[in-house]
Amino acid sequence: MRGTHHVPKILIVGGGYAGFYTAWKLEKHLRRGEASVVLVDPLSYMTYQPFLPEVAAASIESRHAVVPYRRHLKRTRIVSARVTAVDPEAKVATITPQDGDPWQEPYDILVVTAGSVTRTFPIPGVADTAFGMKNIEEAVGVRDRLLGNFNRASNLRDSPLKRRLLNVTVVGGGFAGVETVAELRSLSSYLVHKYPTISWEETSFDLIEAMGRIMPEVSERTAEWVVRDLEKRGVSVRLNTQLVSAENGVIELSDGTAYQTDLLVWTAGVMAHPSAKAFGLPQDDRGRITAQADLRVVDANGDVVPDVWTAGDVAAVPDLSGDGYGGLCVPNAQHAVRQAKRLAKNIVAVMRGEATIDYFHKNLGAVAGLGLYDGVMQKGRFSLRGFPAWIAHRTYHGFAIPTWERKIRVSSGWFWNFFLGRDIASLALGRPRAVFQEYAMRPKSRSRATEPEPSSAAGSGAPAGKAG
Repeated sequence: MRGTHHVPKILIVGGGYAGFYTAWKLEKHLRRGEASVVLVDPLSYMTYQPFLPEVAAASIESRHAVVPYRRHLKRTRIVSARVTAVDPEAKVATITPQDGDPWQEPYDILVVTAGSVTRTFPIPGVADTAFGMKNIEEAVGVRDRLLGNFNRASNLRDSPLKRRLLNVTVVGGGFAGVETVAELRSLSSYLVHKYPTISWEETSFDLIEAMGRIMPEVSERTAEWVVRDLEKRGVSVRLNTQLVSAENGVIELSDGTAYQTDLLVWTAGVMAHPSAKAFGLPQDDRGRITAQADLRVVDANGDVVPDVWTAGDVAAVPDLSGDGYGGLCVPNAQHAVRQAKRLAKNIVAVMRGEATIDYFHKNLGAVAGLGLYDGVMQKGRFSLRGFPAWIAHRTYHGFAIPTWERKIRVSSGWFWNFFLGRDIASLALGRPRAVFQEYAMRPKSRSRATEPEPSSAAGSGAPAGKAG
């Protein structure tokens, strides 16, 4: 009788940068039959987050800013569900799908890359009215809200409602907030040429930052230049200012300022995904899973938790370069991608009885897009501003998005946009059945009002060539 050969199972909890790259590189480094890889994530794609401001500004097609798992992970089993519990001793994870019953999934090696979520504070109105800028759905929602507001405002004379519709407020002066307000300002400046009843002066943009400066990743001199550049383009940058309330779209600030907005975007930081608290793994005081430099999970005594690894925003990983705040790697894409690549190599090394290598990464610098043909770049003491930095920004991120298929889609979109302009169609994706429901015939016994008579007048929801 032949003996059965056990193939180790590597279970990756969460996709995103760290989860996708870990699975992608494991497929590259593992020999056939050496191990099986399972990736569990409720989404079917990873989001390339640096492109979200450009998606919101209609400069990048939303689908091109995501990477579908099932297309690019050829030998990984993809499970569209959530991991809701982990038993590290029994090596079993509880997987809960959207539909159907939860089940127990055994594993041999666990990789936790659950990522992060937007960090908010209990400020009145924020949870009810604000958009984040962390996922593709939010970026598309921001784009469609701004485009829809221009449509509404175009029929109004100067009034409080028109000013509300044409105001954009972004909270958070980090890279995400600065890029978001700059890209939306750029889109707005483009739109005023398409709407004769709206002037550039009627649009208003506010960037709210609680600290005394923006963009801590760049030098103070560069940050001051960005503030001047934004203000020159019509953005009011409010430093040392906090949002006090946003109830019903009424913005109240700590300096006593109050005004109305119909588009509030919150970008004031991230925190480790709360789901990690249910995994029974050691965490620091900020909810991040503690790890040593080779990315193996360790407890409070520094002892390795057997066969458990972590990376990305959910992980507290020592920054051996000395640049990290508090001695730990900051939660950003540079670290998540490179940690995942090192993690995959270290897992394979341990499986083969070889030594691991500590994660080390020296910051490469920072690039930010500030709308079409404008940007900023910082590398050490060297900086670029304006058009050259914008070229550097697009070049870097055009190559950084994973897979050649996605690189080609993004770069070809940029190329055609240069000649054709932005695609400013607002699709109202949040109400896909609105027109159908309005005109659908209902049984008379259930009807609460007289059904409208078929009309020959053209309407936005009437399909061409169809009879009522």
